[in-house]
Amino acid sequence: MLPGLKALGRIEAERTMASGKREIATRYIALSRKLSPETMAQVVRAHWSVENQLQWILDVVFDEDAARTRKDYGPENFAVISRLAQNILRMHPSKTSISGKMRRAMWSKDFFFELFTHMR
Repeated sequence: MLPGLKALGRIEAERTMASGKREIATRYIALSRKLSPETMAQVVRAHWSVENQLQWILDVVFDEDAARTRKDYGPENFAVISRLAQNILRMHPSKTSISGKMRRAMWSKDFFFELFTHMR
C-alpha cells in the first residue's frame, strides 16, 4: 500500500481523432484524499491542462523526450536550460509561435540577440 493513499479513481476518456475514429482510454488515478466524481474530473482536467500547456512545448518543440543526457546532472541542467529558453522565447512580444521564434533565432543573429534585449 502507498503511504498517503486514500482513494483510487477511474476515468474513461474519449477522444475523436482527425480521421473521425473514436478512442476510449481508461485511466486510474491514485488520490491522497477522497473526492466526489465531479471534483475528481475537475482535478484531472486541471492537471492535463497544465501538462498540455507546459510540457507539450518541451516535448514537441524542444524534442526533450529525445534528449540523450543521462549522466550526472545532465538531465537536470538540460531541463533548466530548456525552460529558460522557453521563457525567453515566450516573453518576446512577437505573435509568432515559439517554434517559429526558435527557427528565426537560428536564421538571424540579430533576432537571436533581440530575444535577450527587447523591452516590454
